[in-house]
Amino acid sequence: MPNAGTLFEFSTGEEQRPAIAYVGKSSYLFVLDRVSGEPLIDVEERQVPAGDVPGEYYSPTQPFPVNTPALVPDRLDPDDAFGLTWFDKRACKQELESLRAEGLFTPPSLQGTLFYPFTGGGANWGGAAYDPRRNLLVINMSSMAHAVSLFPEEEFDSVRQQFRDQDVEPMRGAPYSDRRRLVMSPLNLPCSPPPWGILAAVDLDSGDIVWRRTLGTLEDLGGIPLETGTPTLGGPIVTAGDIVFIASTMDFYLRAFSIETGKELWKGRLPTSGNATPMTYMWQGRQYVVIYAGGYSRIGSPPGDSLIAFALSR
Repeated sequence: MPNAGTLFEFSTGEEQRPAIAYVGKSSYLFVLDRVSGEPLIDVEERQVPAGDVPGEYYSPTQPFPVNTPALVPDRLDPDDAFGLTWFDKRACKQELESLRAEGLFTPPSLQGTLFYPFTGGGANWGGAAYDPRRNLLVINMSSMAHAVSLFPEEEFDSVRQQFRDQDVEPMRGAPYSDRRRLVMSPLNLPCSPPPWGILAAVDLDSGDIVWRRTLGTLEDLGGIPLETGTPTLGGPIVTAGDIVFIASTMDFYLRAFSIETGKELWKGRLPTSGNATPMTYMWQGRQYVVIYAGGYSRIGSPPGDSLIAFALSR
């Protein structure tokens, strides 16, 4: 549950109901009555994989929205591994074949489990933005893969020493701890196919995905502005002028998109990545959009401390 959810009034045609829309790291959308908890977009329990770790209990089902599909893929076949050359594509395929992978909610394992989307999402801390005129929810997503392995807790110190470049997490008092790493090629690119970041709009009347666009480039990662998308951390806003503003990517831009089509309309350069949610305000008859560009060392963005304001043209 990485974000706070989005509050709005849900119209049933006969009445307005107080609602909360939530998109989490699974990339599935849930819309609930925020007083009663009743789903306002149908939800059903579906069978999910069980684990095989001694002493662990696994729920046989998890809730899924009926009408709205995952906003990014939640299955990754080894034959679909990404690679710029046959060599790194083959290496990625072999890596994926070594992991337990039965789709979303495949539990962590001693063998190693594929988490797709990775533990950064799907959606992360930025949350979603709501357009009341169209009843659209706009959300940004990441689409990369993690390998997550369990190991006995008493081995924690030695495992952390051995895998200094990976996330080795303590779970004090539990029988196991976990180790996770991004599933990357020898060329240090994701083994999951692009786009690695997307921006999407969902119609809350039907649950349909209205549009979906690649979000982010490799300009500030590899010097080449390839439109592959990048992982995203930070959220969008929607304005009364039918514009979506969002930064959040690993390249250094604040972007504007059409709420109608998802077409990119503009982008403004930042000194480092803006892994936050923009805000907008009026001052003396002119509209401004502000974003904090602070970077984020865990994704390789240089640290910064800049508050950048853009003025909309008169």
